[in-house]
Amino acid sequence: MESRNFQLDTEWCMVHYPDKPSGFGILIIGDDRHFVDEHSSFWTQNEGKYSLIRKLREHGYTIFYSNLYGRNWGSDKAVDKAKFLYEHIVRTEIINEKIHIIAEGMGSLVALKLMHEMGHMIRSAVLINPILSLKHHLEQEKEHKFFYKKLLKELACSYEIETGKIADVLNKHEENLTEGLKVPVRIIQILSGGRAYKQSDYLKKRSVKWENEKAPITVFYMLPDKKQRISSQMTSFFRKYEKEL
Repeated sequence: MESRNFQLDTEWCMVHYPDKPSGFGILIIGDDRHFVDEHSSFWTQNEGKYSLIRKLREHGYTIFYSNLYGRNWGSDKAVDKAKFLYEHIVRTEIINEKIHIIAEGMGSLVALKLMHEMGHMIRSAVLINPILSLKHHLEQEKEHKFFYKKLLKELACSYEIETGKIADVLNKHEENLTEGLKVPVRIIQILSGGRAYKQSDYLKKRSVKWENEKAPITVFYMLPDKKQRISSQMTSFFRKYEKEL
């Protein structure tokens, strides 16, 4: 069996099996286009993503992910569901209980919260074009009126609050999610489009801070035509943290 789809409460999940298991697992947390339904997922329908899944399977990884309420924007509900999926997979599949994480864009918000809450069970994490701060992302989107309004609606829905209260909630609750991390993190920033370049300026400023704090975070910049190398970037990074079972 190459993969299976199953439901945990309301959310569809998917697990991909390697032909020759290494015993290590990867939790994927997708961006705002990510989805899982009863038959497929964004990661099987998108050619680039599916190619990455295939390469990770070839390296022996068991890969799993959930629909996580769609555009969750790092809500507590999504974090709890990701933990529930992790517990279910560790209980039902033959994998080492210490896992890796791959998160993209919006999914990085859930990933960073998981690293704070269950860091001792996470070997390492790769974040692709991550959103590290919801507050900063919202500020950036203000320039694009249509997307800004849409984002406000999605935030109100995922955090179950009124649109007018979003700014207050972010001011009160937005802690620095990269502060105090113990989990080794590799950020891969693919420089495609204006937003990615703007985000890389933000990353450069943060990188100086991380270096001063000796934080376990490294940043790798990649041009779009080199995207096919992303799987080898990931696997060589993951292997560094597989020496201890």
